[in-house]
Amino acid sequence: MTNRIPLLQQMLQKKPIDTCIRQSKSSGLKRTLGIFQLTCLGIGVIIGTGIFVLTGRAAAENAGPSIAISFVIGAIVSGFSALSYSEMTTIIPISGSAYSYTISSLGEIFGWIVGWDLLLEYVVGCSTVASGWSAYILSFFQDVFGVTFPVTVTRSPFSYKNDKFVVNKGSYINVPAIFITAAIAGILCFGIRESSAVNIVVVIIKVSVIILFIFGSLKYVDRENLKPFIPKAENGQFGVVGIIKGAQKVFFSYLGFDAISVVAQEAKNPQRDLPIAVVSSLGLCTALYIGTSLVLCGIAPYKELNEAAPIAFALRRHPNTKYLQILVSLGAVAGLTSVILVSLLSQSRLFMVIANDGLFPKIFSRLHPKFKTPVYPTIICATCVSVLAGLLPVELLGDMTSVGTLFAFLSVNICVIVLRFTDPHRHRDFKVPLGPFVFPVLGSIISIALIVVSGASTIIRLFVWLAIGLVIYFVFARRHSKIRGFIEENETYEEEEIPEKFTQA
Repeated sequence: MTNRIPLLQQMLQKKPIDTCIRQSKSSGLKRTLGIFQLTCLGIGVIIGTGIFVLTGRAAAENAGPSIAISFVIGAIVSGFSALSYSEMTTIIPISGSAYSYTISSLGEIFGWIVGWDLLLEYVVGCSTVASGWSAYILSFFQDVFGVTFPVTVTRSPFSYKNDKFVVNKGSYINVPAIFITAAIAGILCFGIRESSAVNIVVVIIKVSVIILFIFGSLKYVDRENLKPFIPKAENGQFGVVGIIKGAQKVFFSYLGFDAISVVAQEAKNPQRDLPIAVVSSLGLCTALYIGTSLVLCGIAPYKELNEAAPIAFALRRHPNTKYLQILVSLGAVAGLTSVILVSLLSQSRLFMVIANDGLFPKIFSRLHPKFKTPVYPTIICATCVSVLAGLLPVELLGDMTSVGTLFAFLSVNICVIVLRFTDPHRHRDFKVPLGPFVFPVLGSIISIALIVVSGASTIIRLFVWLAIGLVIYFVFARRHSKIRGFIEENETYEEEEIPEKFTQA
């Protein structure tokens, strides 16, 4: 069917939005997620290593105590794209996030590029977090139980530093990273309700730990450590410039709220609940980031916080804080666990949606007959993550997660602008305020700017990945695409509805 139309026309054909809505209503996935569960998914993926690591490093290197202002700026900047996501979720309430929005707004080839980009983002990001989880769990066992595990089975055999591979002698495989990936994949296979329940428990643990740290450490805050709140500029750091650089660094702490829109077909009322969940999770995480950064800079001089575990380091300066140190380690483990869970969940749903459109093999779209979950893509994604986290130097692609997300942000902002003109009368439960040329344009500009400053090597690796994706598109995806069929099917629906309206009149 797709071979009957010119190549360029096929590449630019758009999946009808009405088809997406019908698919959402007839999905075999269980609709069990409400506002609370969706918000917890957002918190689960946003709060991870950023709050336990990035707060201290950004304060020490960039902004000092005014890193709290950097977090506010980062939240506002992220909010531009969050508003665009919120509008798109009300228009296209189907799983797939930026992929689904792009293929219905800009065309098949652009949707494929964004979907292929998201796959890299989720796989690499999840692998990196799994490796981080391994490091924190080892630290937790050492601090609490005095148990030390051998590096032969707890570290990757390779690392990647200064654009060069380095062999880690005596290290063969990162077993803890593989274990947590396999365990979470098993939970995801059993069902979205069970997965959501686990995520809620983990989110409650890590949020409780953060709140306990904030209020439990207040008595150790020395106001002199917060003076001057905006340190004097020196060597291109601190001052107003430092605040901006800090905002650029902590911006990446907010990446991930797009994962909420990936589970649209499992939400009870996606057009109402998804926008609320996106904004709520972003707002709550911002409050936790600000509170943590202020207290952290208050209990230790900010110039000393450039540590792998700055919160634990700061607490060691004060007596009778051993319980808080243990809780922080527990919170870090819980935080990374929820990030892995939501990332694997997002990967599998993305695979499923792309396969439903014919751009991936059909096996990726099959649901388990009993659990109603995409088992095959879950297992495949978990296998890829395990290989990367257990054997390969994930540092090689660490920055790719941020660049991939920014690329998705850019596409969603553009989708909002395009649909305001190509489909202006479609119902929107939420609309980006001030029209399509304020927040979506600002979100697009900021996304492009942050991609550009990510570094030449990172951008080159992104383009190499996208080039591989284009080869797969022309060899397989284009030939098996169902988009033309969806277009013809949608035209049939419209023809049937017109006489029916006349009959009712």
